[in-house]
Amino acid sequence: MKIAERVGRVPPYQFAEIDRKKEQAIARGVDVINLGVGDPDQPTPADIVEQACAEIRKPEHHRYPAYEGSARFRRAVAAWYRRRYGVELDPDREVMALIGSKEGIAHAIWAFVDPGDVALLPDPYFPMYVNQTRLAGGEPHFLPLRAEAGYLPRFEEIDRAALSRASLLLLNYPHNPTGAVADLAFFERATAFARAHDLVFVHDSAYAEVTFDGYVAPSPLQVPGAKEFTIDIGSFSKTFNMTGWRVGYAVGSAEALKALGVIKMQTDSGVFTAIQEAAAAALERDWPATPRQMNALYARRRDIMVDGLTRLGWRVERPRGTFYLWVKTPDGMSSADAAAWLLEKAGLIVMPGSAFGAAGEGYIRMALTVGEDRLREAVERIAGL
Repeated sequence: MKIAERVGRVPPYQFAEIDRKKEQAIARGVDVINLGVGDPDQPTPADIVEQACAEIRKPEHHRYPAYEGSARFRRAVAAWYRRRYGVELDPDREVMALIGSKEGIAHAIWAFVDPGDVALLPDPYFPMYVNQTRLAGGEPHFLPLRAEAGYLPRFEEIDRAALSRASLLLLNYPHNPTGAVADLAFFERATAFARAHDLVFVHDSAYAEVTFDGYVAPSPLQVPGAKEFTIDIGSFSKTFNMTGWRVGYAVGSAEALKALGVIKMQTDSGVFTAIQEAAAAALERDWPATPRQMNALYARRRDIMVDGLTRLGWRVERPRGTFYLWVKTPDGMSSADAAAWLLEKAGLIVMPGSAFGAAGEGYIRMALTVGEDRLREAVERIAGL
């Protein structure tokens, strides 16, 4: 059997590896506390589920969906951007339904990165950004995100040779894995940079509604003129606890969305219309109720862990976005060793920072997707090491 060479460019998927290690530990009888993969533990709101059940019963939804998304879904997303960001979108040309944001980002990379092109990517990064770039034949060029710079890239430091071959800038704020946030002034700099170098700017907004302490995440589309070359990609997964539903959206540049649509039409057949209708109802009726409730819950969990780890001498910042903690490893311990040590000695699953790139070395990521009692227990287990 011949396997395509491109398959060898992709390392094992780290989140699948975490699941494998979890199952192995459970098989050994370990009482595992899983702080690894960021999958919300709370259910999808009941009214969204009921809407989906009603929509599933409609025979007209049992056929192929519209490639670009249902009219109601696209109108709902456009209306939500108007309310949330003050951004005007044409639902017919500037909004597209996605099978979750991950799918949309992957296909956007294929739409804008040719073999030999450079994609400008953050480091630390969500692993799929890099692997899809390599699958597309592109070359990742990393923008180091440093704690002293608030985990924001310094565009003036980008290598000129790499920049001359770049076609895509991809960023994600609030930032997975560090929990860093960006303000509108940063997006003004990012869009000015993208415009100056003729780049498509793809922004991953998966955690835009998971914020704390009065911080409200902006969209790069709020920058005047950014819509000409920018796509903002969002998800219902974290906003409404809908990770398994696989529904998201891409909004912004009509020209860029048309290119994205070419890739999607040759790859998938769209999002089940019943799920789109339920997602539209979530934006129309549920927002911002569920995000506010979830953010209050995540803030309590964050404070339990940050306060507990700080008392124990661990170094961790209190994030204003995402439901992750970016924790310095004990002195002299690599991120992989720290993750293995916590699993072996404390039954805790965490993600080694090195899974998110070279700049992640020396850190571990903890997800706040278990209950408060289990988080207190996690702190107690760490205290006993």
